[in-house]
Amino acid sequence: MNVTLALFPLEMVVFPTEKLALHIFEDRYQQLIADCEQDEITFGIPAFIKKEMRYGTEVKLIQIAERYPSGGSDVLCEGIRSFAIRSFRPTLNDKLYAGGEVRFLENVNDGTSSQKRRFYTLVKALYGALDVVLPAFDPLLVTSYFFAHKIGLSLEHELKLLQISTESERFAFLIDHLSVTIPVIQQINKTKELIQLNGHFKNFDPLDFSDYKVQDE
Repeated sequence: MNVTLALFPLEMVVFPTEKLALHIFEDRYQQLIADCEQDEITFGIPAFIKKEMRYGTEVKLIQIAERYPSGGSDVLCEGIRSFAIRSFRPTLNDKLYAGGEVRFLENVNDGTSSQKRRFYTLVKALYGALDVVLPAFDPLLVTSYFFAHKIGLSLEHELKLLQISTESERFAFLIDHLSVTIPVIQQINKTKELIQLNGHFKNFDPLDFSDYKVQDE
């Protein structure tokens, strides 16, 4: 079933459960935030990528953190569920802001404990290769969206992740990505070390070749 949502297109992907801080300054979005506050409506953030909008996430207003004399504000929102766009209107009825018809995507929470542990282990390996500290927490509390912006996905890959309807498939997608990315970063680190060694005296480990024999051709 299609549902009408106010739309706030951005050149980014917002994921369900994600907390999002926004600075609101345009008149149309000042009106949107006022409607969210007064009427408790939700709105959608479609991902505007390469001049296309096909998917996005419904969000709700959580808090207005700061109000400015200009009418602008700093707000905190939270992602709820993903959707596919069926139609788009630059203005929604008599409002200044855009809107359109959307269809909410199915979400199946079927991620396994082994996937969560494997994913968390790979994230730790990635952060270790980047020399970034990863706070410790229970791997079983990890979701596929938790590190989605923090593991080097391109916008296109983030959008692809948003379209996947099952948690198990999302974990598989992210595990594949990390399994490819981590060795590349490790190789880059190794190359950096070799570059830094250039011009320095090298200390090689002694080789034991006492039993070595030349093979006859």
